[in-house]
Amino acid sequence: MSEYQYYEFQAIDRPLTEKEMAELRSYSTRARITRTSFVNDYSWGSFKGNEDAWMEKYFDAFLYLANWGTHVLKLRLPARLLDLKTAQQYCVGDSASAKGSRGNVILSFSSDEEGGDWVEGEGELSPLIPVRAELARGDLRALYLGWLLCVQNEELHDEAIEPPVPPGLGKLDASLTSFADFLRIDEDLLDVAAQASAALEERGPSRDEVHAWAAGLPVAEKEDLLTRLIVEEDLTLATELQHRFLKDRDAGRRPGPPAARRTVGELLQAAEIRAEERRHAAARKRAAEKERHEREAAKARAKHLDEIAGRQAQLWTKIDNLIAAKQPKPYDEAVRLLLDLRDLAQREGKQDEFRRRLEAIHTAHARKGTFIQRLHKAGLE
Repeated sequence: MSEYQYYEFQAIDRPLTEKEMAELRSYSTRARITRTSFVNDYSWGSFKGNEDAWMEKYFDAFLYLANWGTHVLKLRLPARLLDLKTAQQYCVGDSASAKGSRGNVILSFSSDEEGGDWVEGEGELSPLIPVRAELARGDLRALYLGWLLCVQNEELHDEAIEPPVPPGLGKLDASLTSFADFLRIDEDLLDVAAQASAALEERGPSRDEVHAWAAGLPVAEKEDLLTRLIVEEDLTLATELQHRFLKDRDAGRRPGPPAARRTVGELLQAAEIRAEERRHAAARKRAAEKERHEREAAKARAKHLDEIAGRQAQLWTKIDNLIAAKQPKPYDEAVRLLLDLRDLAQREGKQDEFRRRLEAIHTAHARKGTFIQRLHKAGLE
């Protein structure tokens, strides 16, 4: 099998400059480079750049996959939108890590599955990009999924305590579902982890709530925000303000009782129990489905036997004619009719008569090897 590696980088908060695009072009003559992206795949060669250095300098998102089963996703966010210490509560292993760089937080998620299915990389990053915006707004579900990946890959001790479980873990949106699928997070582990997750607040902030919050901001700060928006064309400003509003709003609410934290061992044990329950449920479903098919087949068989009852003499004659044709298809039809007559004889209690006539056929056509083989294969001995 040939080798396949796919690299895609995306710039989200600001486009690349001409100088930066030229720098990237020096690493590859065949890569697709635009103001916002670098895309290349390799079948024989290898990537000449440094993905970590590129994430620090140029890009906000990076996806890598290889046909031997490696998946990697990296996301860069401004530190003012994602606190590094918060990220490091969840990203605690090789499968999920967080580091600070140049005023940013860079998250790295990786999954290895030996003998992974062949997947083309084109189009894999786009569904994952919204995860970055959700993190910037304070939605920490992707971080918790990263922590679960560390648990799944046995990078934590059984006694380790889980970090705070974010709300909405039991109802992932499309981007987080793609994120969990890309990292191949175990569904049973995710399901049991989500049992401790509160429901996500569906209603967004009202205009009145935001207006009241904005009215409370110092005048000098408002002027600074408007200046950033107009002069600097800060694309992250809206996200930053939304993040700050939600943080201030939540800080003013009365906190509920702290949720009990589970250990890694408890989660793994619960996931195994759930997996076993799911396997049993699937087995019961298959058994019920098999029983239904068998009932339907028996009903259809009984109807067919009803239709041929009373025509036995005619069918025996037809069987003799089919055997005399000495051809494969007539042989097959003769065997099918013999099976019909056998089942009809069993239903009517005439097995002895059927056996005598079948023995006569065996004797009369003993030299027809292919036909006799068909009889043996059908259990007509």
